[in-house]
Amino acid sequence: MYRARGLRIIMQRLHQRIPVSGELHPSAVAPALKTFTSQQQQHHRWTSTSTAAGKQSANVQVTPPPRHDWNRAVSEAERIVGYPTSFLSLRWLLSDEIANVALHLRKLVGSAHPLMKTAKHLLYNGKNTMQAWGLIVLLVSKAAGHAPSVPDVEQDKSAGVLHSQRALAEVTEMIRISHLVHNSVVNLQSSTQAGQDGATYDDMSFGNKIGLLTGDYLLGHSSAELANLRNQEVVELISSAVRDFSESEFIGERDEQNNPLPYKPGTFQRPSLSVGVDFNEHDVMTPMPIAQVLGNPEQEWECRNILNAGSLLGKSCQASLKLAGQSEELQRHAYRFGKHLALAWQACLDAEPFQCPTLPLDATFSLVSAPVLFHLEHDPSIYAQLEAGKQSVDNIDYDKIHKAILAGPALAKTKELQRKHTAAALAVLQHFPATDARQALENIILAMQDL
Repeated sequence: MYRARGLRIIMQRLHQRIPVSGELHPSAVAPALKTFTSQQQQHHRWTSTSTAAGKQSANVQVTPPPRHDWNRAVSEAERIVGYPTSFLSLRWLLSDEIANVALHLRKLVGSAHPLMKTAKHLLYNGKNTMQAWGLIVLLVSKAAGHAPSVPDVEQDKSAGVLHSQRALAEVTEMIRISHLVHNSVVNLQSSTQAGQDGATYDDMSFGNKIGLLTGDYLLGHSSAELANLRNQEVVELISSAVRDFSESEFIGERDEQNNPLPYKPGTFQRPSLSVGVDFNEHDVMTPMPIAQVLGNPEQEWECRNILNAGSLLGKSCQASLKLAGQSEELQRHAYRFGKHLALAWQACLDAEPFQCPTLPLDATFSLVSAPVLFHLEHDPSIYAQLEAGKQSVDNIDYDKIHKAILAGPALAKTKELQRKHTAAALAVLQHFPATDARQALENIILAMQDL
């Protein structure tokens, strides 16, 4: 009975769905950036002034162009690849393991455990768009097509992708969500509230157990599904992305809850990388040169978020084309598209808390987000306020930092960073055939700007 009730809760919430080797040459990005910029300017132009000869000029109200709707873009994309790609499909909802997780999660309702926030974002599929990664992988797969040598038995002709590519898309989502769930685990320190209050400790301890078991289950199952693809190169690619997740957790200082903190301005004085931040495209197992980017706000931000997100999406797109027998060149284009899309996505999320003149009550934001790093470069004195977070980021006056960032150029630089990676992703798409799948990818990129 309790399991059925847990499933009904998830199903009701699912019915409310609101549906990132090598850098591009500037000559390839410039046309896309010019086109994207003109589209954005046209999107925000609501009125125009028309002047007739011999008559007084008058303001003419112009009907604004329709906003790119995220629900519609995702629904159209899912139709193109056959059916929804989320791991929260019917076969997952009816499994005993997921039913038990839903049952135990109910016990955390009303607690302050971060796992509840992660579960809410996952079930409601809101602006974080956690479940769109598998869809991106399938769209890239269909846009590129497959080699003629691929046997018919491996093809899903109705959707235009391979069965192995669909399995890889599910693996990508499971790894991504297991990483997010594992990040919800809190450190129970004696100096924190959970270490001083018995009731809070019990809630946090129980939430940690559910988070660890759920994350381990998803990661373990994804590893088994990955092995079933029986492709050593694909296993190597995805395994290196899991390694990158772990490596991203060891960049810079952390508070007691393992929340990242920015470096003190002036700590590193190294020349910036002239070729951009990325892996060696000829050997993805070679770690990223992290030490060479510290101290440069944009490159440090790119390094953190390539390791934390862009690596998995980019390498999953690359692995998908490897399964299809496509050329090495097209595989590298797929990796670059996934990487730039993930970075544009993250820049959009980083800018979101600064879209309002005031920060909502009890709201916070990442202290290594692009606006914070850019503002530290502009005004290093604000670091004194961030030092209070070395014990816990909860000790920081977020409202004061929010106002300081809005008064500086950091938000404009963040939006420029988003436009840069959006244009780069659109430029890479031009290497793929003009198909409905490529158009769906372009629509998702444009809809992302309106989230």
